[in-house]
Amino acid sequence: MMRTLIAAATLFVAGHALAWEPTKPVEFVVPAGTGGGADQMARFIQGVVAKHNLMKQPIVVVNKGGGAGAEGFLDVKGDKGNPHKIVITLSNLFTTPLGTAVPFNWRDMTPVSMLALDNFVLWVNAESPYQTPKDFFDKLKSSPDRTLKMAGTGSKQEDQIITVALEKAAGKKMAYIPYPGGGQVATQLVGKHVDATVNNPIEAESHWRAGKLRALCVFDSQPLPYKEKVTDKQSWADVPTCKSAGIPVEYTMLRGIFMPPGVTPEQVKFYVDLMDKVRALPEWKEFMTKGAFNQTTMGGQPFFDWLGKTEQQHRTLMKDAGFLAG
Repeated sequence: MMRTLIAAATLFVAGHALAWEPTKPVEFVVPAGTGGGADQMARFIQGVVAKHNLMKQPIVVVNKGGGAGAEGFLDVKGDKGNPHKIVITLSNLFTTPLGTAVPFNWRDMTPVSMLALDNFVLWVNAESPYQTPKDFFDKLKSSPDRTLKMAGTGSKQEDQIITVALEKAAGKKMAYIPYPGGGQVATQLVGKHVDATVNNPIEAESHWRAGKLRALCVFDSQPLPYKEKVTDKQSWADVPTCKSAGIPVEYTMLRGIFMPPGVTPEQVKFYVDLMDKVRALPEWKEFMTKGAFNQTTMGGQPFFDWLGKTEQQHRTLMKDAGFLAG
């Protein structure tokens, strides 16, 4: 009996010792520019992991946003079997390969987990005449084509897909002006160089709080649950859905983690567990509230199935917009 217990204990210790963990710094690839939602989330994760000593090795955030994120995705795809590299994904996971000739598909990487879904808000300058979503939509419908200027991150990506959906609903065109990152997009609206944006909440929250921007509506299917006041008058929960305001457009975006192809299940599990620990932190809950995220999370086969379904949705959206690569 004693020998059996000792053998079992030895196996337990050996099995525990074999649990994989990084042995050198982990590169955290952001396939987008600095200041945008993906960049902010990656740097937030980097900070709380270090603060709470959630892993022994540091995380190093590296922006590789060239070619609408193709630079970052191809880097991860080409680093087969490297467990010391992860990438945060946004909808350019689908839009970049569909809209360009880049030889990449999300299946070329290893899905780890969905952290959340990010929202999009229709923003205008606080000094603009548009007090409600209907005000802006009516102006769009009554204006000559390309009178109103919409700033967005990149071309043939989320911001422009939503812009095209707005145009189709209104029967009018806007002048779409692409910028490298969401931070720059927000700054252009604060400076009144454009008429509107569809930035993620976290990309414009500080300007909204400071009274520089006005949030007209959110493109999620449901109102946001966050009831703490951000401005002196409004919380995220006070922002109506665009659909309820007569704008028939809905869209949310993935914030997920992937690894290179060819990594082991044990290596994937390390990052699944790490992200679970991050999501359990009070700081994460504050970050979710500040950025008004849709807190849907997913892993394993359900995440894989969701990715396939969402890829098809983007194929349809981009085909309708004329954005598919020929």
